[in-house]
Amino acid sequence: MSRSAIPASPSRWPALAVLCAGMLMIILDGSIVTVALPAIQHDLGFSPANLTWTVNAYMIAFGGLLLLAGRLGDLIGRKRVFLAGLTLFTAASLLCGVSTGQEMLIAARFVQGIGGALASAVSLGMIVTLFPDPRERGKAIGAFSFVGAAGASIGQVLGGVLTQALSWHWIFFINLPIGVAAVALAVRILESDRGLGFGAGADALGAVLVTAGLMLGVYTIVETNRYGWGSAHTMGFAALAVVLLAAFVLRQAKAADPLLPLRMFRSRNVSGANLIQILMVSALFGFQILIALYLQNVLGYGAAGTGLAMLPAAVMIGTLSLGFSARLNARFGERNVLLAGLALLVAALALLTRLPVHADYVVHLLPTMLLAGGFGLAISALTALGMSDADARDAGVASGLFNTTQQVGGAFGVAALSTLATARTKGLLTDGHSTASALTGGFHLAFAIGSGLLAVAFVLAATILRQPRAMARPDTAAGSDEAATESSTFTTA
Repeated sequence: MSRSAIPASPSRWPALAVLCAGMLMIILDGSIVTVALPAIQHDLGFSPANLTWTVNAYMIAFGGLLLLAGRLGDLIGRKRVFLAGLTLFTAASLLCGVSTGQEMLIAARFVQGIGGALASAVSLGMIVTLFPDPRERGKAIGAFSFVGAAGASIGQVLGGVLTQALSWHWIFFINLPIGVAAVALAVRILESDRGLGFGAGADALGAVLVTAGLMLGVYTIVETNRYGWGSAHTMGFAALAVVLLAAFVLRQAKAADPLLPLRMFRSRNVSGANLIQILMVSALFGFQILIALYLQNVLGYGAAGTGLAMLPAAVMIGTLSLGFSARLNARFGERNVLLAGLALLVAALALLTRLPVHADYVVHLLPTMLLAGGFGLAISALTALGMSDADARDAGVASGLFNTTQQVGGAFGVAALSTLATARTKGLLTDGHSTASALTGGFHLAFAIGSGLLAVAFVLAATILRQPRAMARPDTAAGSDEAATESSTFTTA
């Protein structure tokens, strides 16, 4: 049976709302913490090096477990994994909020990362199965992408307001009512699925290899700010991570029931979309962190002011991803919409390479915030392309893979661009530049490299990705079994 012929669930739209609510909580938490870091450092006495672990502990657990969590959803049921993730994330949020010491907060953030990975990894897979019709799926992915894209920007605004008005504890407490409501609604609304069962592919050795390799890889990346890219620590742990991941790939090639079926990568869209996402997210996560540092350390903005300065980007991202992306994707095709979004993002970061020390917000920053709305177009189109060849058998692991490349790209982007900006700043200070001038020069370099990464992503999207047949003609695709069947390149391999 083709995917267009699969009957749609009558509760699919309420189910989508529940999935979006859960993801909103997780996405908000990922960005809301960055604005509150100075307050957390002051209150709990963190050293600058140890403070990064409030972010790193979360990223290591989250990025390392996404692929395994996605496959668990395929095997034991995605509803079970989603509920377990939401429950764990909400409980860990309470522990974060009541933390009175550094160790407690870092440990709770690690548990948060585990819960976030479980819930996030299966969400896209659930959307794929809930919305078999290409038109409806496009709208659903647009809404889901809006939550991810706009939620990250809104988190910075909310984090600044809560930290300044109440305290940093409330950036975690705000998750409690959202989490409890999402779990209660998910139990009632989401349809139960039994999964394939562990007999269909537990692959315990593969799970150990990929989880250890990804965790070690993310750890190596996030610790480059402390040890440097060329240090023995970085090179040694990076080599070990590569060995583990290479062993995982070999295992998948030989295993009877692999954790990550390598047939998935025969699809140009799956391989291309994940590669493009690494580049795009590397640039934009770095931008998100560095522009906040520029606003605070160069222009002297406070936490709330920084969040409000980012608000136009959140509004544009939300407007384009929720209001226009689905219609544009249906009218012009996801590939063309992705190219348009990437072009806007290249321009946005290119403008930042000319930021002055004494910038006027309306003249020098607002245009970039508006152009950043291109992310709302790019992420929804890229998500649709990355999941376009996923069927019920592999939807969970495809979702986990897509989320994994997002997290790895984010960790790499923040570490690489921050390191390069810091090195450039130190060089300018040595040459006698003022602190503000040196910081701005460092940011210029990072934004130029970010713009270059996005340009490479644009070229790859133009040359690698193909518009899926089932999405190429929206007026006929929804009713064409033949088109839907031909659009799947790895499900029949």
